[in-house]
Amino acid sequence: MSGPYMDELLQEFLGETGEHLDMVDRELVRFEQEPNNGDILRNIFRLVHTVKGTCGFIGLPRLEALTHAAESVIGQFRDGASVSSSAVTAILETIDRIKEIMAELAEKGQEPPGHDGQLIDELRGLAERAKQELARRQPQASLDPVAAYLARTAETRSTESVIPPAPGSIPDEMDLVFRTAPSPLDQPGMAHGETTRDAKATGPATLRVNVDTLEHLMTMVS
Repeated sequence: MSGPYMDELLQEFLGETGEHLDMVDRELVRFEQEPNNGDILRNIFRLVHTVKGTCGFIGLPRLEALTHAAESVIGQFRDGASVSSSAVTAILETIDRIKEIMAELAEKGQEPPGHDGQLIDELRGLAERAKQELARRQPQASLDPVAAYLARTAETRSTESVIPPAPGSIPDEMDLVFRTAPSPLDQPGMAHGETTRDAKATGPATLRVNVDTLEHLMTMVS
């Protein structure tokens, strides 16, 4: 892609990318006025992502590297990281650098040589710090699925253990236990026709309740 007769693909790229970058500039100005507007960040990310993809398709490595670094920072902000003034300044500087490269590309038909390592390193550092911030704010999201499930289960059980039983639930269960417990009249060894009064005369009456049932009641009461 050299000489005064650039092919149609490059000219189309220059026109569309110029429009996208102008929109990014306007959206950044809006974002400074509405810093909590997530739609603006998502739109900026989409525009930069489109420019990056087109640069990779045409074969413009310098522009692709710059837009990729800027996209990484904007992506972290889109996901909820705090937007710093230094990050906005770096992104604006990146947009200006891209426009400079595109101006020479339009004139000469090819990317000009240049070194963008310092700016790219700055953008990568901003993206990494934003990523770490998100990780600190969302610790459980970084767990593997099994660990996350166990953490949620433990929290649920801990909550359930402190919930008091519903009013009347313990008396109702106790009443059921004692109503269904064997009566002294049903005890083996009692002669036919012997009354409870006769049984009391020979010894104290006992009420037999299953041990597991007693343990269950004690657990509910405690």
